[in-house]
Amino acid sequence: MQLDGWFLYFILFWVVFLMASFAIGGFFMFRKFLKRFPKEDGKSDMDWEEYYVNETIHLWGDQEKKMLNELVTPVPELFRDVAKQKIAGKIGELALKENAPSISQELVIKGYIMATPRRDHKFLRKKLDDMRIDVAPYEHLF
Repeated sequence: MQLDGWFLYFILFWVVFLMASFAIGGFFMFRKFLKRFPKEDGKSDMDWEEYYVNETIHLWGDQEKKMLNELVTPVPELFRDVAKQKIAGKIGELALKENAPSISQELVIKGYIMATPRRDHKFLRKKLDDMRIDVAPYEHLF
């Protein structure tokens, strides 16, 4: 049997599609593995995120939770939970460093800015403008 015509192109397309899918999935799995890999102190980045969230969970009010949920709406649904965990971990870290009695709007915004990559700051600025929050006090963090 000889492959020719449309069936050959279909098989070639399918091979390239599968290899690309495996490469993309492998890339994201490898990134997750690196985040779980312990650092010098014996804890991984994800362990520290969980630690900060668990230590400050009692400091969160309903208003701040709603604000965090509102701020992460530009993040695609698939990655939203991961983004919230990372941002909440950074907010918790800031709260513990500052010995804050509760999580404030200022801490939420600071933590969000510090936890997100620079390329996403334009979306954050737009979202804060939509929420009518002045970004001038946080300009040094951008």
